[in-house]
Amino acid sequence: MTYQQVAGRVRLPAGKIVAVGLGVDFDALSLWDGTFHNLSPEYLSRGEFGAEVAAPRLLKLFEKHHIKTTWCIPGHTADTFPDPCRAVIAAGHEVAHHGYAHENPTQADEATERQVLLRGLEALDRLGVRPRGYRSPGWDVSPHTLDLLAELGFTWDSSLMANDLHPYYPRQVTRPSTVPYGEYAVAAAASVFGPPSRVLEIPVSWYLDDFPAMEFIARIQPGLTAVSTLEERWRAIFDYAAQEEEGCCYTLTIHPQTSGRAHLLPMLDRLIAYMLEQGAAFMTLSEIAGATEIQRPDQSPPV
Repeated sequence: MTYQQVAGRVRLPAGKIVAVGLGVDFDALSLWDGTFHNLSPEYLSRGEFGAEVAAPRLLKLFEKHHIKTTWCIPGHTADTFPDPCRAVIAAGHEVAHHGYAHENPTQADEATERQVLLRGLEALDRLGVRPRGYRSPGWDVSPHTLDLLAELGFTWDSSLMANDLHPYYPRQVTRPSTVPYGEYAVAAAASVFGPPSRVLEIPVSWYLDDFPAMEFIARIQPGLTAVSTLEERWRAIFDYAAQEEEGCCYTLTIHPQTSGRAHLLPMLDRLIAYMLEQGAAFMTLSEIAGATEIQRPDQSPPV
């Protein structure tokens, strides 16, 4: 049986028009280890900058605007830089699970993926945190990820993109049959949607992420986009949400080693001020999940 996607509506405080979930992916060294497998001093120093220099800058900026955010922290960051992580917690921000060493779940079997999730939980537990939510490193999930999250008691995920401005319950997509096509096998019939997950999805978007636009990675990613281009894009998406959608969430993803730099902080400062002026309610991702009004498709008559 297949189900039509149901978009959730976020209950907003009086006078507010958009829920803004500002997610800080506090990758530090783990990004260069688990994703890019590049342990050269140049790349690792960028992660060190993110933890030791940029994270305090972001905390200061958030305090200036009196907003709370969600920091997605890999276990490796928690173990390597415990004091900056404790500063995040002391400032009242939420902590979410973000793998251990920024591993890609699609490159592991189910047992290994469970071990990584448990290792990350253990590291966060050493900081006194039991997260309610998860964000996949690199925004990729395996066929097992959502079931493992439900098994381990997570209530929300923020890694997928089947909606852009509304929470929803994600479904597994499979190809019932394939045919050879050159060196690949491609679908020979309609894809099939499985039942919805018990884990609520708070959607993300590469358009609302600082890392691919700004970070230069030799032979992989050009980065170095003009700050004005990023600011225009982020403001345009917010304006659409504010003007055209009701009960929506705007999920912005930043990285300390990127947005904590001198040329990006003033832009982020302006953007936060603008969104507050327009009626944004800055909420943690758990607050957004808790305020989402939605019925799982399998709990209502199928369309």
